[in-house]
Amino acid sequence: MATLVAPDKTSPVEDVEALHKACKVRKTQSTMATLVAPTNHSPIEDAEALRKAFKGWGTDEKTVIAILGHRNVYQRQQIRKAYEQLYQEDLIKRLESELTGDFERAVYRWMLEPADRDAVLAHVAIKNGRKGDNVIVELACALSSEEVLAMRRAYHNRYKRSLEEDVAANITGHLRQLLVGLVTSFRYGGHEINAILAKAEADILHKSIKEKKGNHEEAIRILTTRSKTQLMATFNRYRDDHGTSITKKLLDHESDDLYKAMHTAIRCLNDHKKYYEKVLRHAIKRIGTDEDALTRVVVTRAEKDLRDIKELYYKRNSVHLENDVAKEISGDYKNFILTLLGKQD
Repeated sequence: MATLVAPDKTSPVEDVEALHKACKVRKTQSTMATLVAPTNHSPIEDAEALRKAFKGWGTDEKTVIAILGHRNVYQRQQIRKAYEQLYQEDLIKRLESELTGDFERAVYRWMLEPADRDAVLAHVAIKNGRKGDNVIVELACALSSEEVLAMRRAYHNRYKRSLEEDVAANITGHLRQLLVGLVTSFRYGGHEINAILAKAEADILHKSIKEKKGNHEEAIRILTTRSKTQLMATFNRYRDDHGTSITKKLLDHESDDLYKAMHTAIRCLNDHKKYYEKVLRHAIKRIGTDEDALTRVVVTRAEKDLRDIKELYYKRNSVHLENDVAKEISGDYKNFILTLLGKQD
């Protein structure tokens, strides 16, 4: 049996340097990401620079944006650990006390690890009641099965309750069955397609929507259990057999909460990038910018596929997303969001 021998004396800087060596930053980054981050950085130097930015009268927000807006998730966690080692203080809590408004909320969510951030977004959505249903559906359907599972674990750890019980506590009937089914689903991730099954289940979905009092349980079963690849085959078969897309058909019943949730689920499952483009468009084009939706999409997709979403936005609106964002928001919040969108100074 091994005996642990601790060193006689270590310094916080030595501890963090050891952490930096042990947790080297990944050098590869998705070509679909908008985040511009260095391949190498010093978490100690970043922590020290942030500490300096907090000193004196007022915070140096430009330094906060210059550092955190150009660090990937691994680098941000290294900075957070370095800051705590050096100053015995949680960087996130310090940021909350130093920043305000939409800027503070955006930085806070950006600093969280992805699963923890998704858990926070789900909790906020639940507290928003019916207005938050689309966010619950979005998270459950746009994320991978592994990411949904990680979100549920993070939710449990943070709030000491399960995500599914909080979702179920606020709704009833078929809508509850759908949302709980979505957040607890662990879909098969393969690419196999059963064409016979796709036709049969396209007919089930058509009957459920057309009759309105059809077999909702079967429609919910299909949407909450089938792989995304199988569902795309089913949605394509629906369009071929019934002359219209399933999402357009659902819009005929947009006043119904169940059908609205089904519509969001199908859009996210079928093409989440197009879905996110629409979320951004509605957040910016509406009377009064929806900063919460704008922040949610930018901070969750900047390291994944926001570049593709930006291209879809340009094709749909004939204007660059950064230009529309710059006209709608202001101040440090604007500078931070534009940084995450990849806009260079």
